[in-house]
Parts: sequence; structure tokens; C-alpha cells
Amino acid sequence: MLNEIYQSLDPIAFSVGPFSVRWYGIAYVLGFICAALVLMSTAKRWRVRVDSDALITIMLCVVVGVIVGGRLGYVLFYGDGYYLQHPADIFALSKGGMSFHGGLIGALLSGIVAAHFTHIPYLTLADLGCIGAPIGLFFGRCANFVNGELWGAPTDVAWGVVFGGQAGMMPRHPSQLYEAVLEGIVIFLVLFALSRKRPPRAQGTFLGVFLIMYGCFRFAIEFVREPDVQLGYLWGGWLTMGQVLSTPLIAVGIGVLLYALIAKKSQQGLPELKQSE
Repeated sequence: MLNEIYQSLDPIAFSVGPFSVRWYGIAYVLGFICAALVLMSTAKRWRVRVDSDALITIMLCVVVGVIVGGRLGYVLFYGDGYYLQHPADIFALSKGGMSFHGGLIGALLSGIVAAHFTHIPYLTLADLGCIGAPIGLFFGRCANFVNGELWGAPTDVAWGVVFGGQAGMMPRHPSQLYEAVLEGIVIFLVLFALSRKRPPRAQGTFLGVFLIMYGCFRFAIEFVREPDVQLGYLWGGWLTMGQVLSTPLIAVGIGVLLYALIAKKSQQGLPELKQSE
């Protein structure tokens, strides 16, 4: 290939003495901040009361759920027995290893706690969170690209990227950027557009759509993404762990969306909104 693209970005944003700040950490912080802003803006438009105390409670629960769930998900889904032999490394977050599917489960479980303390209906809270979550996915996938990790399969397309290191010197699909666009930008635009409807769509609508879209996008991108070295391909040599974990998301998303369409439960604050119009 005559015009090969080389990824030579430094994963460290800046250093102060022995302390280094990585782009991956910045991506997490930006993701949580932007998600909080979207949550507050949408809640105000839906007439759902989320004051500063409630927002802090929600974000604390989500941060803990995402980090703990993401790490445990990686250990369970991608560890391939390594952490059974090296249990102390479970807490070695500096070595990397986070699972989106685990983080999603952690966020949904921690949302139960947040809903209890804030008195916001769980599905309303989940819907609000799902609208902001794709922004975090966008930053996270961009950080994966900067880190030169989770690269794609070898390719001869014009935009193939040479990552070097363990990825070798052959051009590969920049699957991290594919995911940033589809899982981040596209899902956000769809959910944000749906959230503009007045009165708001029924509880569970946004959670259902998010699960379906993410599951479908992730399943498709895995075909051009290199599987994890320690696992390889599963089930006859054509499915990856990401596809195995994404399939239930699609099924659950369809179930949640059907429930939303049948139950037609209003988002909190809707009666007040109807009276004011």
C-alpha cells in the first residue's frame, strides 16, 4: 500500500513529575461529565426533577457501577482463567482490561440504588442515562485508538492503519473509530432526536433502543475487529466473545421496547406537562 497510515499517538496526555495522565482516563472523565449534562438537560425538558443532590447520587452510583462492573466483566468474560491464578491482578487497573458489557450491567444495577435514593422511576432513570451513555462510548473508543489497542483485522482498504507493536506492521481496520462513530455518534443522535418528542416517549423506550442498536452495531463491527488474543474465535471459529455477549443485548432490548410500547408508562412529570400545554 502506497499511502499507509501510521498510528503513533502518545497514550499519555501529560505528566507532572512521576504522575502521568492518560487519554483513556481523560476519556472516562469527559464521558461522565457530558453524560451528566445530557441527563440534566433531558430531565428538565421532560419535567423530571433532578436537583444537584440527585445528580451527585446518580453519578456516584453510575461511576462505581461502570468501573466495578467493567473490571469484573473483563475478568469473567475475557480473563480465560488468568485471574484465577493471579487474583491480585484483578485490582491492577493500571494494567488495563475493562468490558463494556460488564460496565453496562454494573450501571444498570447501580441505577436501582440511584432510583431508590432519588425517588425517580427506574426506567425513567435508565432512559435518561442511555441518552448520555453514547457520548462516553465515543470518547472511550477514541481513547482505544490513541492507545493502539482493540485494533481491527488486516485490510487493504485505503484507510487501513498500521498500529505497530503487537499488531504488526500490516494495515488494519481502525475498528475503534468505526465503533466511535456507530456506538457513539449514531446512537446518540437517534436517541437525542427521539428525546425531543413531546410528550416524552414511554418509559423503557430509550433503554430498549439503546440495547438493540448497540448490540447490532457491536455484533457487526466484530467481523472486522481482531478477537482478543487470549480467547480467539469461539463456537466453530467464527464468533467472538463480543458477539456472544452482544446477542443477549439485542434480545433484551427487543423485550424492553415491546414492554414500553405495551405498558405505555409515562415518564415522571408528564401529567404536569400536559396541564401546562
